[in-house]
Amino acid sequence: MARRHDLVGLTVLALLTVRASHPYELHRYIIDTHKDYITGLPRSLYHAVERLAADELITPVGTDRAGRRPERTVYEITDEGRHELRTRLCHLLERPDPDRRAFVAAVSLIGCLSLDEARTALRARAATIEGTLAGMRANMSALAESGLPAILTLEVEVELALYTAELEWIKGVFDRLDKGELVWDPTVEM
Repeated sequence: MARRHDLVGLTVLALLTVRASHPYELHRYIIDTHKDYITGLPRSLYHAVERLAADELITPVGTDRAGRRPERTVYEITDEGRHELRTRLCHLLERPDPDRRAFVAAVSLIGCLSLDEARTALRARAATIEGTLAGMRANMSALAESGLPAILTLEVEVELALYTAELEWIKGVFDRLDKGELVWDPTVEM
């Protein structure tokens, strides 16, 4: 998929790993579980389902009808869709992005990965952040030595604080996993 993040499509793929569903059911689940990184519902959801079906990442498996309501097409994820989900999740977890919603979405759906895949992706992210922080600290020192007023470097300070907090959070996840406080159970529904 060439789309930058397509967080709606990513979420649809993840939810369909739990059970086959129709778009309205997916919509309700997204709202009920407060997947607030998704915007533009319900239209964005229906468009994502159409794209995923066209890309053969999901496939219709039947229809469902409740009472007098119209028939709803039920979809399930394909093997190619499962591969795409893991690839996209790992990508979002590994690479810091200014759009932090992408990371929040990936963390929200991280249970779709094996523990090894998640650890590897988070380790890569932590290494990238450590390098970014080193560069930012060097930049802050150079700016301070240049005599530039601190008011003009606040954006660097806030980014430094955000990346530092994110790195500490990642380390905390590893610590909780190592202590057995965070159990990785692929049978837990999202």
